[in-house]
Amino acid sequence: MASYLVTGSSRGLGLALIARLATLPKTEVGTIIATARQDNSAQLKEIANASSGRVQIVTLEVTDESSVKEAVAAVELQLQGKGLDYLVNNAGVLDWSPKGLEGMDNLNETFNVNVTAPHLVSRAFLPLLHKGEKKTIINISTTLGSIARADVYRSMPSPAYKITKAALNMLTVQYAQQYAEDGFTVLAITPGWLRTELGTDRADLPVEIGAEKVLDIIQKATPEQNGKFLNIDVPGWHVREGPNQYDGKEVPW
Repeated sequence: MASYLVTGSSRGLGLALIARLATLPKTEVGTIIATARQDNSAQLKEIANASSGRVQIVTLEVTDESSVKEAVAAVELQLQGKGLDYLVNNAGVLDWSPKGLEGMDNLNETFNVNVTAPHLVSRAFLPLLHKGEKKTIINISTTLGSIARADVYRSMPSPAYKITKAALNMLTVQYAQQYAEDGFTVLAITPGWLRTELGTDRADLPVEIGAEKVLDIIQKATPEQNGKFLNIDVPGWHVREGPNQYDGKEVPW
């Protein structure tokens, strides 16, 4: 029974991941830690209440080191001496800057949430991850953070998002390299353009499909994949017109 912790679980992909995990057999998924800045998500509470104690909600402001330390202590109690198997750094923010770089006035704020916070959280939970069997860290990234594909997304007016997700990808590689000898698997995964509050209802995929396909990658992840940037695999989306294809392959950096 593997244990999971997902940041940013009050909405969007994070909420969908928790909902999906809660439906999986207890033989596969044990303790599920859903973290969020505030304990005010009715949907998350409903999932937790129906989970027979499997889903535990922990308050976590990912940019606040004190909050991160308090969350580690709370999670340690929930795990009752066991380690943490999977950490999913999902919390993130998306900027919109119609004027492009001239209007980009939130780079520091975006960087704190999308890059510094995953580092703070990963570093703080390393002792529990070392005790876990799977030792897996997942950073939710995006193809918009691919430098090789920058021209494909030239028209997207979200420069801070692109810049910080590219930095998150490098953070992923740094963790992968440093902890490879300890048996860790550290991956960046792009979940696709999903119909969430951030993705809007014009997006390619229902958030439930994104969550299902992300978990497919997570649960099949091996140390041999350490340091990879992976795309979800959605039948019918391997070859499509437009910028987005979901073929399950590695994404170019």
